[in-house]
Amino acid sequence: MTAGPAGDGRVIAIDGPSGTGKSSVAREVARRLGAGYLDTGAMYRAVTVAVLDGGIDPTDEVAVARLAEGLQIEMVTDPAVEHVVIDGRDVSEEIRSAEVTAAVSVVSAIPAVRRMLVEQQRRLTDDSTTVVEGRDIGTVVFPAARLKIYLTAAPAARAARRAEQLGLVDPGDITDLARTLRVRDELDSGRAESPLRPASDAVVIDSTDLSRADVVETILSAVLARGRSE
Repeated sequence: MTAGPAGDGRVIAIDGPSGTGKSSVAREVARRLGAGYLDTGAMYRAVTVAVLDGGIDPTDEVAVARLAEGLQIEMVTDPAVEHVVIDGRDVSEEIRSAEVTAAVSVVSAIPAVRRMLVEQQRRLTDDSTTVVEGRDIGTVVFPAARLKIYLTAAPAARAARRAEQLGLVDPGDITDLARTLRVRDELDSGRAESPLRPASDAVVIDSTDLSRADVVETILSAVLARGRSE
């Protein structure tokens, strides 16, 4: 993987595992700063939609990479809008399906897919200040980001939050969800290409006992402090 672009200094990187509230927090931070917002996970999910629609085995690295090379992925960096399009088709809702969630870690672990999307992610930020969230933003995509945040939370809290998002109330469903999150953590942290881990200079925020508003304010304070020190 090549080094990050010179524009890293305009990026606020927010990384962390599923269920920590990255997306909602990153959107709100971007809105408060008047900045752009990029959900890199949505790009991997878009590729996964195409893989599943094409009847391709997500573990077939050659076939998945070949498909990804020909995809046209469009993203909107307005934090108020979620708009993900592949080859002219809006998949903004489809990327959040259970089927896509179950397969996305396998697809996103494919080195060729990651290299392809990293280049697109760098181009999408261009010359504007952007809050970028994902799993390797501070370590690989923008290693010289203006500020790096690693958002974490206790497994039980993460499962409860994701269950609330999905409208799940049955204890059995929540237990299954916690198991799914654990498997995804293992896949994301154990992959050879761009594993999930905090950057050495990241500000680690444990959101277990914090509200979304608390996390947003903590990040905004870190942005302000970083600006004062530059």
